[in-house]
Amino acid sequence: MTPKVKDEQRLLTGVRQLDPDTLTEVHDLYYPAIFRYIAFRVGSQETAEDLTSEVFARLLNAVRERSAPQNTLRGWLYGVASRVVADHHRKQYREDRIKTLEIDSTGSADPADIVSNKLTVAALASALTGLTKDQQEVIALRFGYGMPIREAADVMGKSEGAIKQLQARAIASLTRVMTGKGSG
Repeated sequence: MTPKVKDEQRLLTGVRQLDPDTLTEVHDLYYPAIFRYIAFRVGSQETAEDLTSEVFARLLNAVRERSAPQNTLRGWLYGVASRVVADHHRKQYREDRIKTLEIDSTGSADPADIVSNKLTVAALASALTGLTKDQQEVIALRFGYGMPIREAADVMGKSEGAIKQLQARAIASLTRVMTGKGSG
């Protein structure tokens, strides 16, 4: 859930003043969405937690350096999250492996289910790498971050129609790969 414009301005003012209550409110409000966005992009819960913490550390550094967000806290946090993920992928590029999401075993005590879930997550992570950068970004924004089409269009500098088309093509491509129907 995102704050309204007045709330966003109030939060920005409090953040710039390093108000502890406001900083806590910002963390509580935005952490879940930023975490989901990052987790969707990196495929590892532990890495996502570290990178999400980095986003909020950068917010504090920006405030201390007087380069805090001026207009939109959510947009600024998303932009930083995007750069943090890009930095992470650059560092991980040399490793020839895909990290899988940590699966919460409380949902099933059956080892076969746990292995099956890990394989499915690994297959999805692998399938995501086969998408174009724009398709990966749309999928991450829409499903990882939970961003509405209009906001995703604004963030990516594209029309809503282009976002819908990118999303549809990405989902179709993922469906083909995940169901083994080839790339046709």
